Amino acid sequence: MVHRILIVTAVTAEADSVSAGLGLGDPGLLPLPGGLTLRRHRDRVDVLVGGVGPAAVAAATGTALAHEALTGGRGRYGLVVSAGIAGGFLPAAPVGSVVVSSAIVAADLGAETPDGFLAVEELGFGRSVHHVPEALTDRITTALTAGSPDTAGPDTGSPDAGNAAAPDTAAPPYALAPVLTVSTVTGTARRAAELAERHPTAAAEAMEGFGVAEAAAAHGVPVVEIRAVSNAVGPRDRAAWRIGEALGALRHTFELLSRTVLVEPWEPS
Repeated sequence: MVHRILIVTAVTAEADSVSAGLGLGDPGLLPLPGGLTLRRHRDRVDVLVGGVGPAAVAAATGTALAHEALTGGRGRYGLVVSAGIAGGFLPAAPVGSVVVSSAIVAADLGAETPDGFLAVEELGFGRSVHHVPEALTDRITTALTAGSPDTAGPDTGSPDAGNAAAPDTAAPPYALAPVLTVSTVTGTARRAAELAERHPTAAAEAMEGFGVAEAAAAHGVPVVEIRAVSNAVGPRDRAAWRIGEALGALRHTFELLSRTVLVEPWEPS
């Protein structure tokens, strides 16, 4: 069976960077229900623009997975990837670096109380965390480390930090750590501090990962989130955003992964 992967982004610019990194030429376009369009790269990797936020992207990812299952498609997906740009928690994830998720966490799924935030598990129902198989993250970080001039591997800190300085032609520096999903992007120092206190090992914040993970889990498909950092999590300062740099890091990351992880079948242990 051909190893097939579904990569889901929020917006077109992210999908363009991923597709460029794959280096598989112009994709075929497959219309899906709900006005969605799947970019099909050589029947091997599909890229989907799923919309902004966990609800929209969960619906889009579920549509793509269900369509494949119901129509017979080209073979069941073996992996789903949530990809795009994100805010990074300093010092773990500076602008231009990449974060590979060790876990995908719905950071604001729960309840506020006078004593603080309660995750949905503490309320007695639902889940707020999807853990990513270590065998999968090992393969991804190995590919990123191999693309760096310093191949000694990640440091031993938490979160695990990869090579911290690399030329433009090398892999971006990376961290292996939890990625938070929020419905409202952080724009104040107070909110950033609250999230960092509740999730001290998290390295990035975005809006879609948990939605993608929920849809993938419903279909029994492994999932990982890969984010390139465009800004620091904290006070909103558009002048400090480096979206172009982050999109470039995203493109190069998928260029590296297209040589290994995205072409070699992977099965959870």
